[in-house]
Amino acid sequence: MYNYGTEKPNILTDEGQRQFLKVRDKVNSLLKQSGAVMLGWVGGSWEQMACIDRMVELGELEEIGAPASCGQARVFCRPNDRLHPRFR
Repeated sequence: MYNYGTEKPNILTDEGQRQFLKVRDKVNSLLKQSGAVMLGWVGGSWEQMACIDRMVELGELEEIGAPASCGQARVFCRPNDRLHPRFR
């Protein structure tokens, strides 16, 4: 079962940082297109999920709606975008 605490040390390695930057670039591209991104659009590996959770931890993303138990159906936006009417 996925656990961010277990996966976080892996994304802080050199290889993990390379993966993080790829995921961050993809997330930012998807956010430009739609304003929100579903975890499943980015990928479903635990490493990719950890990268998304790291972006939340850094304040770059905010989870919309249901808690983290929703797996690949988790949805994220930029923190300031949550005030946009489409997310109310």
